[in-house]
Amino acid sequence: MTDREDIAGVHDAAKRREQADKARKSATGDLPRFIREARSAGVSISQIAREAALSRQGVYDLLATRPS
Repeated sequence: MTDREDIAGVHDAAKRREQADKARKSATGDLPRFIREARSAGVSISQIAREAALSRQGVYDLLATRPS
């Protein structure tokens, strides 16, 4: 690879990482609302935790956060 190709690779990876960070922040912000909706629909904390790849305590912690 040339220096230019190396730098282009670094730039591309940094841009993809920034996009992933933004997507993660957005999804993390949406998660409490969706958890509340699932709870209102009668979905168990255990199932929500499995689907969200969280512990049950993590789900309870998110439920304790105030809606934004």
